Amino acid sequence: MKAKELRKLSLQDLLKKEEELRKEILNLRFKKQIEGLKDKMAIRKARRDLARVLTIIREKQMEEQKKQMEGQK
Repeated sequence: MKAKELRKLSLQDLLKKEEELRKEILNLRFKKQIEGLKDKMAIRKARRDLARVLTIIREKQMEEQKKQMEGQK
């Protein structure tokens, strides 16, 4: 998923996406050990998607903090 698409999602949607990706990575690791993976890059792609999601979540949290700080002044 592209970062541009992720930025359109709400914080709650991003948190759900994070949970889904963590489960997907876990399942891919199990599948790799048991039967092997046809797409050897699947784990790497999922980890990169997770990193993108975590980055966007952090950006949104920083924006909220910045707005709160400006509101206090």
